[in-house]
Amino acid sequence: MNTRITGHDLIALGYRQGKWMKEAIIYINENRLEDDALETYLEQFKSPDPIALHNTPIDFSINIKAENELEEDNVSKVINSMQTLMKTPTLVDGAIMPDACPAGPDGTIPVGGVAVAKNAIHPGMHSADICCSVMLTDFGNANPKDILDAAHANTHFGPGGRDRNTQFRFPKELLDAFKSNYFLNDGNMIQIARSHLGTQGDGNHFLFVGTSKKTGNTMMVTHHGSRGPGARLYTKGMKIAERFRKELSPETKKQNAWIPFDTEEGQSYWDALQVIRQWTKTNHEVLHNSVAETLEIAIENRYWNEHNFVFKDGDLFYHAKGATPLDAKFMPDITGPRLIPLNMSEPVLIVEGSTTQTNLGFAPHGAGRNVSRTQHRNSKTGTIMQIFKEETRGIDARFFSKEIDITELPSAYKNAKAVRAQMEEFGLGTVIDEVMPYGCIMAGDWQKNAPWKIRREKRKQTNNIS
Repeated sequence: MNTRITGHDLIALGYRQGKWMKEAIIYINENRLEDDALETYLEQFKSPDPIALHNTPIDFSINIKAENELEEDNVSKVINSMQTLMKTPTLVDGAIMPDACPAGPDGTIPVGGVAVAKNAIHPGMHSADICCSVMLTDFGNANPKDILDAAHANTHFGPGGRDRNTQFRFPKELLDAFKSNYFLNDGNMIQIARSHLGTQGDGNHFLFVGTSKKTGNTMMVTHHGSRGPGARLYTKGMKIAERFRKELSPETKKQNAWIPFDTEEGQSYWDALQVIRQWTKTNHEVLHNSVAETLEIAIENRYWNEHNFVFKDGDLFYHAKGATPLDAKFMPDITGPRLIPLNMSEPVLIVEGSTTQTNLGFAPHGAGRNVSRTQHRNSKTGTIMQIFKEETRGIDARFFSKEIDITELPSAYKNAKAVRAQMEEFGLGTVIDEVMPYGCIMAGDWQKNAPWKIRREKRKQTNNIS
């Protein structure tokens, strides 16, 4: 060999660029490999043939129907997106729920969708809000107003986390779990996990207080996900999945990239998801426990379920993007029935159910939306306060930021009665109790008076004076 092998030479021979190249080039040149010896050595680095998309979409169950003209457009978009999604080569089954709505470009799993993959984890199918979930605590005969007031004093909505003086204790077992995982063991991730514990974020996340229709007991329900830690894990997972997508299946849409479970990365990512799940459960618990401690009252019962997660059954991975698991096999720590919230003026449904061929072991996770926040906002007439009073009559509805967000009022969501009717029609769980609404807390329009906006306005005023 008269010349040294370079990366360009290997690419010209048909090999894909990767981390392996640097060491391979050194080895080849040091050992002066050429001809058959070179070919034999490089055989180990050959990329497999790209995995093609399914020629036609894998069949999926449609547990939704349009109740009016507005919903027809929504259902059509959901089905079209699901059909594109189901061409992803790892997928073997799927379903959509009555609360389904689009969540991105065509081919993106809709909210209210379930996609079943074989030996593959798709970070884009659980999205950044990993383990978005609901927890219920039964406070017996406590006064609902006392519960809501104590919760308001202890919870935290909006961006960012708690300052050092108001942080909850970070359990040692959780800290050890973060430190033992490749994806989670970094200083920034752990710092955010500490400060975000006991926070609920924004959007449709809430704290709801009501009374059991069956027993009259006062119950508190919280709804939120994994906050900063989950969002950071998702970002890391998407980067790893994209690397595999380029190597294994370039035709697959970027949002549907996957991490093969039988790889070191796949195993580590799966373990990281379980740690984030435990963090999120703890995030609910510290808020519920703080209310009990503040009021010095006993907790009579508690249960929870996630509705935005990846559930494993053998070599199948059920990606539930806004779907409530009915089947106990999906929840190793199941302690009670499942929770399905609808909107702030409707009951939180307490349900049980069994797996069928069409529900795949899942139920809806709420009421869903037919239109975007902007479309809903533009459709309303009257002042914000007028709209708020009309839609929250009879309940104690609060916004943590003290700014009303009309895109979280009941009219922003699908008709709750229609969702319940379709649950019954499609065999998606049986309602065994309802938490009748007393009041709730949501983030509200926190951006209206966000600190960065206030600073900007102050700078403008200073500049105008000068």
